[in-house]
Amino acid sequence: MVNVLKILIITGFFPPRKYGGVTTISYLVAKKLRTKGHEVTIFTTDVGNSPRSRLKVRKVEIIDGVQVYYFKNLSNLLAFKHHIILPLEIFSALKCVTYYDIVHFNEFRNLYDVLIGSYAERHNIPYIVQTHGSLPRVGTKRFLQYFYDVLLGYRFLRHASGVIALSDFEKKQYEHIGVPSNNINIIPNGIDLSEYVPLPPKGMFKQKFGIPENKKIILFLGRVHKSKGIDLLIKAYAYLVKRIGCEDAFLVIAGPDDGYLGVAKSLVNCLGISKSVLFTGFISREDKIRALVDSEVFVTPSFYGFPVTFLEACAAGTPIVSTNLGDSLEWINNNTGYITQPKPDTLAKAIYKIIKNEDLRRRFSRNCLKMINNEFSIEKTVSKLEEFYEKILRGK
Repeated sequence: MVNVLKILIITGFFPPRKYGGVTTISYLVAKKLRTKGHEVTIFTTDVGNSPRSRLKVRKVEIIDGVQVYYFKNLSNLLAFKHHIILPLEIFSALKCVTYYDIVHFNEFRNLYDVLIGSYAERHNIPYIVQTHGSLPRVGTKRFLQYFYDVLLGYRFLRHASGVIALSDFEKKQYEHIGVPSNNINIIPNGIDLSEYVPLPPKGMFKQKFGIPENKKIILFLGRVHKSKGIDLLIKAYAYLVKRIGCEDAFLVIAGPDDGYLGVAKSLVNCLGISKSVLFTGFISREDKIRALVDSEVFVTPSFYGFPVTFLEACAAGTPIVSTNLGDSLEWINNNTGYITQPKPDTLAKAIYKIIKNEDLRRRFSRNCLKMINNEFSIEKTVSKLEEFYEKILRGK
């Protein structure tokens, strides 16, 4: 039986949906830990969903039984554009860290993470780090990330009592930077499956957004950011429509702009495919599930870590297509969809196979539903997390 623990969770964003899977997982984990009797506290910031907005919250909120402390961020513009979070007030709360049994970080490239981790270490409070696929240096700030990692980040990870990898692939990344193998525990993400039972009837998303019933939706769901490979998807879609001749296809790119929307729209216009491409912007939880139900295939050309959107697609029975451009998830290829080479023609052909072969699509769909129910519920994720906490505390 797992002992009742006092757990402090550190995350930069909670719960703005713009910031994607990390906030979703942090919320689901905290909520489930609380329902299992643990005392859970979150330290986060008031970062909002746009460059000049902040969350309109009190300094302390109770969300689903979880005590959430919101610290004022120095610059929401820096957080929104560059993911630089500077909650100066958080340092006044350092002494509170000694109250907890364990500290759980959900990122590692923030100064406050390093300072809180060092304080916890000095006071013999174990801390664990979950990087959520952010170990690889990507984007335009790779040079700055390199210096941060060498000076602070890698030491923070190596000194942790434990780290969480989302897959075998990420475990190897930790080992490559010198994290001891016995400090690494693989705990895949999980989702709340009750949100997908029952699924909404087909056609609701198409009706709301004016998409003809006979169109076969190819769905991208997530932040519209350069690292997501959206340019590759758009080129693959153009190849699918113009070269392969798949006239009943329809591309939906659903998610908030994260600095790349203008480029993506320009590319769509240049390729002459704007009549069958929809950019929805941010969509609600309900519309997200409706979009997945109405889609023939879910496509994310590039990813790092273990995207929650993959699990959400599986929960809706929607096959997945991705490429080997980023990280690797072994359970996708030829089981719940395809992993292809990162080229427009090969990506387009993989999509075409699924949307034009109903038997294949149904097989992938059945595998999606079976796998998500057997392996990736939030209950399983939190049970493994509890075991990891206990293992660390026994070795304290």
